[in-house]
Amino acid sequence: MGRLFWKFFFFIAIAQITATFGVGVLFWVENLERNNRNSEIDLSPPASFMIRSAAATLQFGGAEALRSLINEGRQHRLQLYAVDEDNKDLMGREVSPKLVEEARALLRTERERDRRVVELVRAANGHSYLMFIPAPSDEFAPGPGPGPGREPRHMRDRGPQPLFFPSMPIAVALVASLVFALLLAWYFSYPIRHLKNAFNQAASGNLDLELEPVMSSRSDELADLGRDFDVMTAKLRTLMESQRRLLHDVSHELRSPIARLQMAIGLARVQDKDKLDLTLERIERESVRMDKLVGELLTLSRLEANVPGSMEEPIAIQPMLADMINDASFEAGANGKHIEGHIDCRVQIKGNPELLYRAIENVLRNAIKHTAADTTVELHTQLDEINKLLHLSILDRGPGVPEDELNSIFELFFRSSRTKSNSSGHGLGLSIARRIIDAHSGFIRAANRRDGGLRVDITLPFMADEPVKGQTLES
Repeated sequence: MGRLFWKFFFFIAIAQITATFGVGVLFWVENLERNNRNSEIDLSPPASFMIRSAAATLQFGGAEALRSLINEGRQHRLQLYAVDEDNKDLMGREVSPKLVEEARALLRTERERDRRVVELVRAANGHSYLMFIPAPSDEFAPGPGPGPGREPRHMRDRGPQPLFFPSMPIAVALVASLVFALLLAWYFSYPIRHLKNAFNQAASGNLDLELEPVMSSRSDELADLGRDFDVMTAKLRTLMESQRRLLHDVSHELRSPIARLQMAIGLARVQDKDKLDLTLERIERESVRMDKLVGELLTLSRLEANVPGSMEEPIAIQPMLADMINDASFEAGANGKHIEGHIDCRVQIKGNPELLYRAIENVLRNAIKHTAADTTVELHTQLDEINKLLHLSILDRGPGVPEDELNSIFELFFRSSRTKSNSSGHGLGLSIARRIIDAHSGFIRAANRRDGGLRVDITLPFMADEPVKGQTLES
């Protein structure tokens, strides 16, 4: 049992025991008060009527007439007492002092209903008689007084009755409280022990442990925590696998230019001066390729670590696209290709201008690279004023992408089967573009054109809209 179990058990048990004793004391006090309130004098309307009749009989007929009335009542098992100043009954019966004292207390009470069941009448013989009727009871005992009949239980001098504390109910409640506190503490601490073990396993590198099978029977917050742990470990496994795959792909991509550099250096050592310039040019080209790859990897690392820099700058997207088209036109024109832009998007986008420029440029240069000679790469923009979204489309006339690879072209180091043989890239441009677009709360997707070529659509939210006349840029 862990410390958490005993903490749960201790505080739950203390709360249960306190509640149990509190309820027990309340019942005890209530029972005490009820015992004090229970009257042994008959307070019913018939008793009140009988007392008034006896008072009239004593007042107008004397003690002998009252004695005859009491004897007649005893034949009907009705006990009426007439006690003088010395607490002696008119019929010579033994009367409990407690009963007499209660009758005198009722005589002094302010409640009219209680005063009617007792009467104090002064008789002709000079004695004052207090008359009352004991409360009815099912228990009778032989009485020492004269006359037929049996005496009620009020005649027995039982003495002071002990007041018992309800120890048995409290003991039962105490045992039940401890048992339920034990079960409740175990119910809470059991899944927490599994969570602790799972976190220890994850800290040691074992991410294969799942809590869903252990907590599948529960439907509380601890079960939700277990499911969240499983989701977390699944994402960690994916990230670690992605990291291993990235390291493998990077090492593979770097191995080829490094091997060519080493070969070129070896050739430079044995070649004559006439061929040395070609070898140095080869070394420079491979160095540029490696520098470009390292730069892309650094950008990718920043995006993966969620530290892309400031993402709060307002970006005027239309001037950015115009500059981008002008810069890319030189590359396209050198290869007999053209760029045509239809942009009408004088809006502002919140983000990082350098990263956003690079993302759109990667898509645009990828389209220029794969479009056929003497064809045109088109760039279109459209504004959704209702949802405040900018739709940017880049269309080429290249070989396109197989349908089953459309979702994969944005993955790291992926190159389509249709362009792998003649591609000089590393498969990072579109992957970086997707991560940058995601960082700007947008999304990117690709689709094949019906008449040949690839269409890449980028959607970005904008924050300011100042529509102006559209412009068409051609090259």
